[in-house]
Order: sequence, then C-alpha cells, then structure tokens
Amino acid sequence: MKTNYELRYAANPTDAKGYDTTRLRKDFLIEKVFGTDEVNMVYSMYDRMIVGGAMPVKEELELEAIDPLKAPHFTTRREIGIYNVGAGAGVVKVGGETFELGVKEALYIGSGDRDVFFASKDAAQPAKFYFNSTTAHTSYPCRKVTKADAISVHMGSLEMSNERTINKMIVNQVLPTCQIQMGMTELCPGSVWNTMPAHIHSRRMEAYFYFEVPQGQSVCHFMGEPQETRHIWMQGDQAVLSPEWSIHSAAATHNYTFIWGMGGENLDYGDQDFFEITDLK
Repeated sequence: MKTNYELRYAANPTDAKGYDTTRLRKDFLIEKVFGTDEVNMVYSMYDRMIVGGAMPVKEELELEAIDPLKAPHFTTRREIGIYNVGAGAGVVKVGGETFELGVKEALYIGSGDRDVFFASKDAAQPAKFYFNSTTAHTSYPCRKVTKADAISVHMGSLEMSNERTINKMIVNQVLPTCQIQMGMTELCPGSVWNTMPAHIHSRRMEAYFYFEVPQGQSVCHFMGEPQETRHIWMQGDQAVLSPEWSIHSAAATHNYTFIWGMGGENLDYGDQDFFEITDLK
C-alpha cells in the first residue's frame, strides 16, 4: 500500500480574487482522491479538515497517522466520517470493531487510540472509501449510518433543474459528533443544479465530493465571494475545498451525486446566509 498526503493552506478572499485558473485548481481542487491500493489525503488549514480516499483492491489498507498529526494514531485527536462510493461492498476495521459498508453507506468513527483499516469484499468490484476528518475534543461511539437512518429531504423541481434528495447522515440530529457533519445529495434525472440559491456559512468550511458523473460528462463547481464568483471544472471522483467565505454550488452536463462535509464552530445545518440568484456576480 501507499499513503500520499499534501498540505493546503488557507486563502484570503482578497488574494483569491487575483487567482488564475491554474492557481484556483491548485489551491482548492483535489483531483486525485482514489488510487489502486492507495490512501490519499489533503490536510487543509480550513478548520484543519482532512479530505481523503482509500481504494483497497489487492490488499488491506491502513489509515496511517501522517506526520503533520504528530500522533500515534490517525484518530488519536480526530473523528472521521466515511462513505463507500465504490462498485462493491467494503469493510472498515476500527480497533476491535468491524463494519461492513455497502455502496452509499456511511460510518462515523470517534476519536481514540486505535488502528483503522480498509478492505474490499471483492477485488473485482472494489470499495472506495471517501472520508472527511476533523479535530475532536471528546470521543463518541462509532456508528454505521444508512439512508434508512438518515434525515432525507426531497427538494427542488425538474422545472428548476434542481430536483434532488438531501440525505443528512452524519449529522447531530442522527448521532453525536464533535464537529463533523456529512451528508449525500442525489440529483434526479434531468436536474443538474445544486445549492442554488447559493449561501455561505462563515462558522463552517465545507468540502464537496462529486461522483456518479458519467464518463465524458463534467461538473462546473462555483466558488468565491458572492460578488466575486469563480468556477472550477471537475470530473467524477474529485473533491473541492470551500472556504468559509465562499459559496459552493454547481451545475453539470448530467445529473450526479455529491457528498458534502463540514467542520467548524457549530453543528447547525440551517445556519446559512443566503444570496439571491440575481445578486450573484
């Protein structure tokens, strides 16, 4: 197995106004989330969230404590939210506990000194484990979460090109967490817009991960201050960091699914400052 990681530093919105396409992609886009028998991570200075992916095919993969953590285990001072977004079922081992995750099922791991391992049930249909991790002040129990456990809300309409189901899964209304909040939004056929009208929440940063994007199709992710918007073209199985000062929205050339993950000062999903569509620049 191989573990890869990089550090990403926070950007000032005044500076970000001058970024060209290359700089925007370098600072905010996470192009490679998965690699065969690899664990890939980005340690972000936005609320110290780690965004990563593990794709076990031929071997079991360990979630190693990368050097910036300065800790004996990855979870010593951190909690994790995990989704299986692969082709088949997988297994996550947390200390003495074992959790089997089907496709689009999630797992919350609380902080504590124990090892974490990822494995696929079938190498021909490997699991892909997408994860977000934030710092934790205490330890809560690990728990598997399915869509049946989620708070699911159907929103939008085909006429508005935004009919979708928001599945709130790793949120404080479902289970206790320190600060991580994650969910999965599934867009209906014919709908391509997410998170419009756009919003920001200066109390929390956010990361988006797009998947179920067909080959040859793309997602156009919008970011930036509401009066200084920018865009990043993305492919399936890619993630993007959204600072606390930035909107986070997208349109695509096909319907898709995305996972949102937040960390920061509060656990209030509804704490959002909205902007009228016609006021965006």
